[in-house]
Amino acid sequence: MEAVSEVEVPRIGGRLKAVRQARRLTLTDVAEASGLTKGFLSKLERDQASASVAALVRVCAALGISPGSLFEAAPGGEAVRAGSYPPIAFGGQGLSEYLLTPSGERRLQAILSEVAPGGGSGEETYALPAEVEFVFVLEGDLEVTVGGEVTTLGQGDAFTFSPGTEHGFRSLRAEGTTRVLWVFAPALPVGREPI
Repeated sequence: MEAVSEVEVPRIGGRLKAVRQARRLTLTDVAEASGLTKGFLSKLERDQASASVAALVRVCAALGISPGSLFEAAPGGEAVRAGSYPPIAFGGQGLSEYLLTPSGERRLQAILSEVAPGGGSGEETYALPAEVEFVFVLEGDLEVTVGGEVTTLGQGDAFTFSPGTEHGFRSLRAEGTTRVLWVFAPALPVGREPI
């Protein structure tokens, strides 16, 4: 019977603790904000207690998260190992792309692009269905055009913009690979097509 109850009750303690620590809150801070005891919260974080819906809503409000976010992914996280990044193909010329986040992750998506000299998204600009796009140049030189404005990025440069605006990119290197980290929030829809 013990195994059945473990399957039926989602383990959310690790997620609650990780969020609390990421926000640099103490158990006392959350207890005061939620009206619950520090002892109860400690047990909740260790999955040794269950919270009522009302109590869980108060804890989530104190942490600044939605209750639904507790059930989206395993609290321990999911690794995508170096050397085994799944290749993806979103189009473009002279580039290889790899998914760095788990395929089921919907909150954000990270992609590694390896762009050959002169390679990039192609002549035509495009827009994507996400709220924010973050670009970080790991190696090389990249030209990003957003809404007709051109920005040149070198190694270590970062750039953030709205991907709903028509944009494109290309490597400025004459030799060698330009390596770029792209992060989208929320994640692009599965089987996404530029809009």
